[in-house]
Amino acid sequence: MLRADAQDNRDRILDAARLVFAERGLDATMREVARRAGVGPATLYRRFPTKQQLVDEAFGDELRACEQIVDDACADPDPWRGFRSVVEELTVLNARNRGFVDAFMSANPHADVFVAHRAALLRKLVALGARAKARGELRRDYELDDLLLVLLAGRGLAAAPDADRAAAARRFAALAVDALRESGTNAPLPRVPSLAAAVVSAAGG
Repeated sequence: MLRADAQDNRDRILDAARLVFAERGLDATMREVARRAGVGPATLYRRFPTKQQLVDEAFGDELRACEQIVDDACADPDPWRGFRSVVEELTVLNARNRGFVDAFMSANPHADVFVAHRAALLRKLVALGARAKARGELRRDYELDDLLLVLLAGRGLAAAPDADRAAAARRFAALAVDALRESGTNAPLPRVPSLAAAVVSAAGG
């Protein structure tokens, strides 16, 4: 068990890391985190010897929230409703914390916490998309990369004012869902980007 002062330092570092990574993504440096936490670099590195360990600890809550969003959507008997909820809730989560999506999408094979969960989550999302397609509600040319494209594009929502961010995220998600809905007027999409390949490969999927 950590001493009270050591536990306080650890908590401050994690709080600071969440704020800094949410604002700047994973490009933020360890020194920036230490400065925001009000501790010296030596204290930071004593608690978290590598940046990846800090990232894993800082985003544990977000990862659990992401898993719950996906599991709830997959459990919905209406796959299109479940798919819509995934797009909306993950977009809101993304808007609150840009760093989380950076970490989730990272191809870094040393991102232990994310590697352990990412492939399973992506497989669930593939299955959910297939069910929604089978019901004729998700456009036939949809690929998992399209959902990842929405999440990557949604990182820009983190720049919106705090008071408007959730509303902006839900509006963006509604526009994305409308674009992904099957319709007789759907125009053919350009070549699908290979966004999922790197993260699935890094996760051993």
